[in-house]
Amino acid sequence: MQIIRKNFGLKVLSLLLAVVGWAYFRYASNPVLAARFDQQLSVPIVTANLTDGYIAHVADKEAVVTITTRRGEPGVKPDEIKAVLDLAGKAAGVYNVPVELVAPNVVVQSLSPASVSLTIEKIDRRSFALSFHYMGSEETNVVVDAAQLMPAQVVVQGPQDAVSQVSAIRVDVPVPSSPQVIDEMLRPVPVDANGDEIAELEVSPDLIRTRVTFVQGTGAKKP
Repeated sequence: MQIIRKNFGLKVLSLLLAVVGWAYFRYASNPVLAARFDQQLSVPIVTANLTDGYIAHVADKEAVVTITTRRGEPGVKPDEIKAVLDLAGKAAGVYNVPVELVAPNVVVQSLSPASVSLTIEKIDRRSFALSFHYMGSEETNVVVDAAQLMPAQVVVQGPQDAVSQVSAIRVDVPVPSSPQVIDEMLRPVPVDANGDEIAELEVSPDLIRTRVTFVQGTGAKKP
């Protein structure tokens, strides 16, 4: 008993150090337990520092990034990583811009795409008068007696090339089969010379009060 009691504190400390040392070499040197694992994430590509009055058209919407994490560590969430295109100082033109990752302190194994081709256009803004576009059967027996748009003009904003293609801003009005008054909020539609909608434009206001009185007629609609 005296042998056990002699230097008991030192013996307990030595035992604890031995256990800690064994655990360290047992787990830290184990290639499976200390292994790192790849985590693949899809993150949206966003633009930054674009000069006011310009718009960027980016074909690639997402980037795929592979990062390395250690076993036991929490994984990185997609919203913790951003793929950014820095457009500072760039005017209208075509560019190939590197993708920059804004992320926690992680090891990046791969990034695709590493760069993105994009087009920057100047934003144009113009006013247009509205026009009626009546839709329905030519054989209907009603005609337009009175029609009003409030307001009668709208402002169109968008890429300069798209704005230049605008032939008219029309309000599509369905022709009823019998006399009646239509009083609705309808959407103004920017169209090109072929009558096709130009979808990338912003029209303000986006709803127009449209009041049209249809009366009994001979089947022909007023222009």
